Order: sequence, then C-alpha cells, then structure tokens
Amino acid sequence: MITKKNNRVFGLDVLRAIAILLVVISHSTYLLFPEIENKLITLVRVFGAIGVDLFFVLSGFLIGGILLKLMNSYKTNFSDLLIFWKRRWLRTIPNYTVVLIVNLLIFYLLKEPLVSDIGLYLLFLQNIITAHPDFFTEAWSLSIEEYAYLVLPLILYVIIVFFKKRSPTKMFLWTTIAFIFLGVLLKINFYNTVEIHSYKEWSSLFRKVVIYRLDAIYVGFLLVYFFRKYTSVFIEYKKTIAVIGLFIFFMLHISIAIFYLEPQKNLAFYVFVYLQLLVISLGMIFPYVLELKVPLCWIKKTIEYLSTRSYAIYLINYSIVLLGIQRVSFVTMDGLVKVLLFCVLTLTLSEMMYRFVELPILRYRNKKYKQ
Repeated sequence: MITKKNNRVFGLDVLRAIAILLVVISHSTYLLFPEIENKLITLVRVFGAIGVDLFFVLSGFLIGGILLKLMNSYKTNFSDLLIFWKRRWLRTIPNYTVVLIVNLLIFYLLKEPLVSDIGLYLLFLQNIITAHPDFFTEAWSLSIEEYAYLVLPLILYVIIVFFKKRSPTKMFLWTTIAFIFLGVLLKINFYNTVEIHSYKEWSSLFRKVVIYRLDAIYVGFLLVYFFRKYTSVFIEYKKTIAVIGLFIFFMLHISIAIFYLEPQKNLAFYVFVYLQLLVISLGMIFPYVLELKVPLCWIKKTIEYLSTRSYAIYLINYSIVLLGIQRVSFVTMDGLVKVLLFCVLTLTLSEMMYRFVELPILRYRNKKYKQ
C-alpha cells in the first residue's frame, strides 16, 4: 500500500528529493571544480540532467493522474479544464514570476545586456522551437511542463466533445500515445535537418527544446494510466520492474562510456533512443518507490523538507545563487567554502520563497479551486 500521511505520499517525496539533490550536486561542481573537466565531473553533471528528467516523469505521473481522475469522474466540461489549468498555473507561475523579476533586477543593477525577446519568457515561448537563451537558463524545463499541460489536455477535451459516447479514459490513453507519436515525427525532422557538433549543442538544440521533449512528461501520463489500471500487477512485480528499469538505466550509460557514444557521431542514438529509454527506465522504478515504508522520523522530515521546497530550490539555486557567487570575485575563498555558501544561500532563499510566496498561494488555490 502507498504510504500516505497528511495527504503526502512518502515515495513521491523520495523521488522529488533525489531529483533536486542530483540537480544541486551537479551545479555545485561548477564552484568546486570550475576549470576542471574529467569523466567523474562529467558524470556528476550528467546525473544533474537526469534529475530534471526524473522531475519530468514525476510531474507527468502526478498531473496526468489528476487529469485521469477528472476523466474517471466524467468531469469533461471546459469549466473543469479551466480549473485544472488554474490550479496548475497557481502552482508554477508565481514562483517563476518572482525569480524572473529577480533575474531582471540583477541584470539591471549590474548593467548586463539582456537577451533579445525577453518578453517571450512571460508566455514560456523562449525555447518552444529554438535553443533557450542564456538568461534564467533553468526556465527551459518550465516551458516544457507548461506546454505539456496546456496542449494535450486541450486537445483531449476537444476530442471528448466530438466523441461523447467514447470512454474518456480511453481517449486519455490514445491522445497521449498520439502525442508521443507526433514527437517521434518531429524528432525525425530534427535528425534529418540539424547538424550537431557537440554534446552541449545537442543539449541546447534538442534536449532543452519544448517540441522535442513533451514526450518525457507524457511517459508519466502513460505510467499513471497503466499503474492505476493494473495496480495489483505493478505491486506484485514491483521489484522485478524496478530491477529491469535500473538495468536499462545503467546499460544506457555504460554503453555510452564503453563505445564513446557522442551526439555529433551517434545522433540517432541521442535523438531516438537515449532520452526515451532514460525516462522509461526512471518510470519503471516508480511502483517500487511508491511502496516504500516511512523510515526514521528525522529521515522522513528531511526528505519531506527537500520535497516541499524542491521547486523553489530548482528555480533559485543556479541563476540567482550560483551565478551570483560567480559574479563576485572571491579571490581568497576556497572551493569548499563556495559550495557551503551556495548550499546555505540556496536553502535560505528557497525557504523564504516557499513560506512567503508558494505556500500562501497554494493555500488560496486549494480553497478557491477545488478539484
């Protein structure tokens, strides 16, 4: 049975905590080893990217689950969809807006030139079909999530209007599959038209572009659909499924290391195989993690703390804290001291964001828009 307390699922808190720790540890290497590039540091940074993919699958699992619940309850009117969107926007946009404004103020005070088309950030359009600008760079993943929850639900509700006699849950399944297939077609076009010269370029032009990454969220949609439909099977074979998922995960990265797979030489692998199998393998550990029992109290509290502050930590840790430390010339400051300062500032500012922005708005949302 999934462990819940105060409407929280411990296993989901574990996944959020792991994801944000991977991201933060990855970013800390830019302070600890700013001019060093070796296989170990590269691996740590790759795991930071994997942390974001874990967030994608987790977010798809949760939000897809909410959408599926609406389908099961036959809440298929546009008013239901509007409430779904309002709840989602009140969860994401306030924190995003605050951090965007802070970044703008920092650039203004330091008289640094802003990127062109800064207005695109207001509608999450800055990386819809092109590389994300070099400003507030962690926003790339927010754009992917926002459009994942805007486009598919809208199309789904339109389809339900025309096929009223069909099962809404079946429409949920087939619409999700259709969007993943559409993503494959877009990837084929990318493969045939874009030339890649490095991992960084592939990451910028493909991994962080909205139209190519929506499927990472929709894998979470499929996961929650099949998990709810075949709950007993997933629970019975949770260990086997998790082991297979971990095997796929490690074999992916071992293959990259052994065969020196690079995007500029093995673009098909990075476009059609790597990210797809990565998110699937991450999703396969969910049934096992969801059934984790709550451990010692202090461990539970630590994990829950990281989980509830994970969104604020994600938005603040890089563009505001890490780049802020790098902007100031700490000539005599040791790398470890910088990392400690990075952690303290990140946790402090994230706590302020959570308590004074995120939490009050979530309370208002839950009172105003019940679903």
